[in-house]
Amino acid sequence: MSVNIGFEEGEKNLDWIGLTEALKHGHTLPKAEIADTFLYRGKDTLLNRSAWIDGLGLAVKCATVFPDNPSAGVPMINGAVSLFDDAHGQLEAIIDFHLITKWKTAGDSLLGALRLARPESRKVLIIGSGTVARSLHDAYSAGFPNAEFSVWSRTRANAEAFAQDRTARVVDDLESAVRDADIITSATMSTEPVLRGEWLKAGQHVDLIGAYRPDMREADDATLQRARVFVDSFDTTIGHIGEVQIPLDSGAITRDDLIADFYSQDGFERRSEEEITLFKNGGGAHLDLMVSRYVMDSFSNR
Repeated sequence: MSVNIGFEEGEKNLDWIGLTEALKHGHTLPKAEIADTFLYRGKDTLLNRSAWIDGLGLAVKCATVFPDNPSAGVPMINGAVSLFDDAHGQLEAIIDFHLITKWKTAGDSLLGALRLARPESRKVLIIGSGTVARSLHDAYSAGFPNAEFSVWSRTRANAEAFAQDRTARVVDDLESAVRDADIITSATMSTEPVLRGEWLKAGQHVDLIGAYRPDMREADDATLQRARVFVDSFDTTIGHIGEVQIPLDSGAITRDDLIADFYSQDGFERRSEEEITLFKNGGGAHLDLMVSRYVMDSFSNR
């Protein structure tokens, strides 16, 4: 019999480090089969993201994006995740969409940072002040428990609201904040770069989350050129997300500059204290499945 797992109930037994271990395990299994489909009605969108991993099961994540909803007091994004068992394809659970998205997005970035950032990193700059930024604060707090956080937003009032919800210092000068940080994590909806490579210094780790469409990017060419670049999945970033595809198309970087993804057998690591590392969080459907399985296992063992 299948179960319904809501946000609060599903989140009770989760922890960020446990999630990164689940993601590591998921990438030791056979490579996921993934597919995305989109349906449109004017500005409204239905997105279905599907993944199948032999040994882990199947998941279908359905999301509706209705941009005019907030004006009617209704959330813009709604959805659910259907999780099916590996042996027989039977429905195991319907899981809250926002729960999976929160833990998938921030957990993906945390795993990248734990493998690429300097372990002694203490100063974390969050670019952006929305829901994802809050999840990143929670995840990075678990992975780097002695970290101090700063937050920058185009709208200072939003940064101040973030600082009231989380322990963080509001910064106004983005360039100075970037130069001072050990880890820069960016979660904006920008289509034009907000992060510039000339601001970076040796030893930093850059984590890019926000761009998910072909026309979106948060970092300029110089940022990618100065860093050793890693992605969560070659299959879901190359040809899909402007963060890497725009500089690939222009020749600013080459395919060889994308060093490794989580499925790579080796090479996904920092080589020195001085190098700059960059991780592009693409957030594919295979990660939704891995997180859904972690949520289901945690729920069943509560």
